[in-house]
Amino acid sequence: MATLNKVMLMGRLTDEPKEGAIPNTGTRVVKFRFAVGRSKKNPATGQWENDPNPLYIDCEAFARPDAKRDLVSLIMQYCHKGDPLYIEGRLQLDQWEDTNAPEKYRKRSKHKIVVENIEFLGGRQSEDGGSGGRSYGGGSRQTSGRSAPPADYNPDDFGGPSGHDGGDSGGSSGGGDPIPF
Repeated sequence: MATLNKVMLMGRLTDEPKEGAIPNTGTRVVKFRFAVGRSKKNPATGQWENDPNPLYIDCEAFARPDAKRDLVSLIMQYCHKGDPLYIEGRLQLDQWEDTNAPEKYRKRSKHKIVVENIEFLGGRQSEDGGSGGRSYGGGSRQTSGRSAPPADYNPDDFGGPSGHDGGDSGGSSGGGDPIPF
């Protein structure tokens, strides 16, 4: 039986990306949080309304020294809090033990996205209506080569699962200010 693990999302960064490295491998990683919501049209007013409960998703992108494109550098250089992005990747389950929790609540898990491709959807508008100072090429597609964590990758080597604060494993609680759509 064939399987498929592919995720395609459009949303916004909720905070600045954070770069790190996996010890002894030469592989760089960037972690960021992504907000995705659903807009719907209000039948009474005819206006589009933002989702009051957006989904917050932790994401990781990897860059190996032998990769054709450096996805980590692209994200660190061009992506900032509030920027709209299109990402493609795959779901991965992180599991860990929270030693600070009571015994029966120690086992934790959450899904995250390992980003394989990215497209910059455009910069934010400044107050005077002009571009926010960052040009992304008017919708041109910027993608990375397939980069994935090495076989011996352990998220605990890089401070545990991204965004892990010992809270619940549901993805709808935001860390920091929610980003409006």
